[in-house]
This record gives sequence, structure tokens and C-alpha cells, in this order.
Amino acid sequence: MKWNRFTIKTKTEAEDVIISALADVGVEGVEIQDKQPLTETDKEQMFVDIMPEGPADDGIAYLNFYLEEDTEVEPVLARVRAVLEEVRGYMDIGEGTITESQTEDKDWINNWKEYFHQFYVDDILIVPSWEEVKEEDKDKMILHIDPGTAFGTGMHETTQLVIRQLKKFVTKDTQMLDVGTGSGILGIVALKLGAAHVVGTDLDPCAIPAVADNKEANDIKDETFDMLIGNIIDDKEVQDTVGYEKYDIVTANILADVLVPLTPVIVDQMKKGAYYITSGILDVKEEVVVQAVRDAGLRLVEVTHQGEWVSVTARKE
Repeated sequence: MKWNRFTIKTKTEAEDVIISALADVGVEGVEIQDKQPLTETDKEQMFVDIMPEGPADDGIAYLNFYLEEDTEVEPVLARVRAVLEEVRGYMDIGEGTITESQTEDKDWINNWKEYFHQFYVDDILIVPSWEEVKEEDKDKMILHIDPGTAFGTGMHETTQLVIRQLKKFVTKDTQMLDVGTGSGILGIVALKLGAAHVVGTDLDPCAIPAVADNKEANDIKDETFDMLIGNIIDDKEVQDTVGYEKYDIVTANILADVLVPLTPVIVDQMKKGAYYITSGILDVKEEVVVQAVRDAGLRLVEVTHQGEWVSVTARKE
């Protein structure tokens, strides 16, 4: 099915007002394209592998709305033009032009799968849920991972750095806490390596079904991997539920800017002798995280690198 796409060129400071006014005349589901940088609050809410540098903000916003191919376009465009002129009367909306193009209705949720195929992290084979394990690989340690709408396939360098550290430190008695769990890949790796129990936390509710599906795909007993939604940095209820001085390993594959406030808090969740394995750190932020670890009273154990990414491992003495 094809759609008519209409793009309004405006200014970033006008986008919210225009979208609200469009909704009033029946034009909803507007898509925003701009170059506004993430706020500090946005960054704090993103427990992710990657934080790419965006282009410089030029103050321009493009607002896209879509109409089905057989929709009578002119009446809708007349309402949109009237909205733009009304808003222009009390604020600067820039060009306020409308351009038209066509786009096909695609299955965006699934199309990306053609780029994700099974691969090795050292001797661990990671297989997406839609691929079969080859006969010659069936004796390997295999993880079946479907990221769903949560982050984490294992392809990214930061995740691989943590997996390699887990292979060094997981034992059969390991109690592990994973902050920013996403798809659950790190917790599942730990359990496959023999860990006794994993607790995961994430800000995104999508992590709950993603972890549940991946546990089932890997024959992980439900009671060995618990999930919580909330911000462990500043949510006392989450901290209390997770528990104190309970964990032999804490993993945090998130952003350096989140690791800095997380580290002094997470020390309270760690047993004496526990390992704190961090990643998601660009090499230019290495010293920032190393200093945060030391300031929290942890002993630096190892810094490992892959590409431009860094993992910092420390120990609670």
C-alpha cells in the first residue's frame, strides 16, 4: 500500500504548536524530524549501547503527516494551510512550506532482521530467533536472541566486551545484577555460564516481554532471572527491591554519563569482593569512568578495548 506523505518545513520552536493545531483539524500522527540535541533528562532515560553524535542543530524542523493514497487531498491541505497561516500570525514558523512525496507501507518492525545473522563472540554462538542452528554448531554454547523492541543483540562491541568479562568472573554461585538489561542478553549469558541468579533493571517496559521471550528461547528457568522496571540511580523502591550487598557481579552496559552517577549508588548493592563490569564507554570517556570507579572506593581491575569502545572492570574490596 502506498501513502501520500506531506512535509511541512518549519522551525523547531514552532513544531509543538503546529502539531497541536493540526490535531485540532484532524491531522494526527505527525512525525518530527529535527536536529535538536537530547536534553540531559533524555540522556538519563537512555540505558543503551550506543549514543551517536548527532548533526549540529540548525533550528529547522520537518513535520511529516501521511494520507492514504485514495484520500481526497485538497480539503486536508486547505485545513493545514489555514493552520499554518493562523500560527504564523503570532509566531515565526519559518518557511511554512508543504511538499508532497510518496512512501510505501513497510513492515519496519521486521525488515531490519535481514541485516542480523548468527555470529560468534569468541566461542559463544549468538543466533537470532528466526534462524536455524547449523548442524556443525549444535555442540557449541548457543544463545537464541530476539531483541524485539528492546536493545541488545550482542553484535555491538560494548556488549561483547562485557560478555568476555563475564566469562572470566562468573561461577556457579554468582548472583548478578544487570543495570539496563534491554533484551536480557548479558543475564542469559551469565546463566548459561553457570550463574545462580540474575536480577535485571531497565527503564523501558519493553524489556519485560523481550527478556521473557529470550528466557523461553534459551530454556532459562523463570525463577532464575527477575526483571524490574525503574531507575535504580534515584528510585529508593527499586534499590530496596534489588537489595543491598547481595551481588557478586554487577554489569552496566550503558552510557558513561549514566555510569558516573550510577557507580556510587550501585556499590551498596555489591558484596565485598564483587566485580563491577561497565561498558558503553567511548574511549574519550574512559578516564571519566575510571575516576568515578575510584571515587566510589572500588579498585580498578582491568580496562579492555574493542574498536573505539571501552569496558572498565572494578572490584569492591
